[in-house]
Amino acid sequence: MKLISEFKEFAVKGNMIDMAVGIIIGTAFNNVIQTLVKKVFLPPLSYLTDGVNFEDKKYVLREAIEGATGDRAKEIAISYGELINVSIDFLVIGFVVFIVVKLMNRLRNDAQDPKNKEVVTPKDIELLNDLKELMQEQNQLLKTK
Repeated sequence: MKLISEFKEFAVKGNMIDMAVGIIIGTAFNNVIQTLVKKVFLPPLSYLTDGVNFEDKKYVLREAIEGATGDRAKEIAISYGELINVSIDFLVIGFVVFIVVKLMNRLRNDAQDPKNKEVVTPKDIELLNDLKELMQEQNQLLKTK
């Protein structure tokens, strides 16, 4: 019974819902990033490199061998092109996430500034700001005495 009550508390407090929303948005964001990389950034890069497809680049250690009985030994190769492709994906994803976080931080900072009347400030921030102003007034009064 304790396990059920702990799960109920976990679910009711919103942790589970917050995690689910984060996972869903993360998955959707991943699709946006993959499309951005594959359809927007890689085609111009391919154009600049005269149509070189990085995924096909590899260093072959041993060619595929056709056996006398029809057996076939697979090719052994170091696929450095995939590493280049994944590295480009990583850089683009990192840059896009940086831009999104920077934008979100700017919006959050605007919302947390009680002097900014264009954006609604959360009540807890307003209360903390009021307390800070009262303490500053009280300190000024104490300094003058």
